Amino acid sequence: MENAHSPVSIPEASPKPYKKSFVATLMEATSFRSPFKEDTYFISHLKSSEKKALQELKDELMASYGPDGECTMWGVPLLAEDEKADVVLLKFLRARDFRVSDSFNMLQKCLAWRKEFKADGVGEEELGFKELDGVVAYMHGYDREGHPVCYNAYGVFKDKEMYERIFGDEEKLNKFLRWRIQVLERGIGLLHFKPGGVNSIVQVTDLKDMPKRELRLASNHLLSLFQDNYPEMVARKIFINVPWYFSALYSMFSPFLTQRTKSKFVISREGYAAETLYKFIRSEDVPVQYGGLSGPNDLQKPASEFTVKGGEKVNIQIQGIEGGATITWELVVGGWDLQYSAEFVPYAEGSYTIAVEKTRKVSASEVAIHNSFTSREAGKMVLSVENTTSRRKKAGAYRYIVRK
Repeated sequence: MENAHSPVSIPEASPKPYKKSFVATLMEATSFRSPFKEDTYFISHLKSSEKKALQELKDELMASYGPDGECTMWGVPLLAEDEKADVVLLKFLRARDFRVSDSFNMLQKCLAWRKEFKADGVGEEELGFKELDGVVAYMHGYDREGHPVCYNAYGVFKDKEMYERIFGDEEKLNKFLRWRIQVLERGIGLLHFKPGGVNSIVQVTDLKDMPKRELRLASNHLLSLFQDNYPEMVARKIFINVPWYFSALYSMFSPFLTQRTKSKFVISREGYAAETLYKFIRSEDVPVQYGGLSGPNDLQKPASEFTVKGGEKVNIQIQGIEGGATITWELVVGGWDLQYSAEFVPYAEGSYTIAVEKTRKVSASEVAIHNSFTSREAGKMVLSVENTTSRRKKAGAYRYIVRK
């Protein structure tokens, strides 16, 4: 039975003030909330000129395909007079600043590409990239606003053998591009296509160890495919573990990006993944490799988030544990390299504090801590995280269950 009477006290802290480091200042300058405001797709929210453009685009479609023509995208019949069709058409209009002729041209090219690429059936294909599933590109959870989240990490391709196996020739490259489109199509399958609903996804791209020169060809192909055929499908683009040479990488892509696309970017320097992702995604939905609690030992409970400043020790106290109860907890700090310990403190006078986990250094490569303890008497559990050897603030999260 879960104990619902176990309040968590405010963490005790023993701060050692430091001046902001250059890295922290730089991180603050490059990690920001995107100014992008997502479209609601309510017709009543449109300007009169935008309503007119929408009707003109519908008229263009009807003139080209006729009332009995087949014109479907992502399972939405575009000639139907309903809100789902309006959402899809507004995506193309928004991508071309409501210029009807340009929007119609883009829509026609996209329909032709989807037919040639057989995009409607790609989600069900077996393409044989098991080693890339859950590593290179994968859907994982939702952000705080309900958008499905797609994670991308290309660091595995720094291995030359892996790179040759996946990108060794044009046929292999095209097969990879098809697989990457498959991941995207599956993500789009989670969308509502409904005014006021969830109509786009969040992309998280991990730039750690990414071999930018080798992946230039594949990246350009993907960027072109996404921009031409998936308008307004990304609500936010979060770059994490951004290396010092990002400016050169960004300049390579920048000419191909619209100002609206750039407004969706969130940049986070290397080592600040957890702190950045927590702003947009609940810690229990962030993968463990990025400082979250979504992993193999998932307790399926909401988590509490905290920060550990440079030079600070934080004590997380879980109160009200009865005798004979078992407490199970998970704890993670993004980037770790901290001291961690856990102890049980009985309430009774004369009882001894029990060292459940002795103080140890947790390396940056370690993921979430998962442990349990059964108490013989009533007391509290104290989880200690010590960041006294670093000047850098780090983000963490924890959750627990107490059962009799």
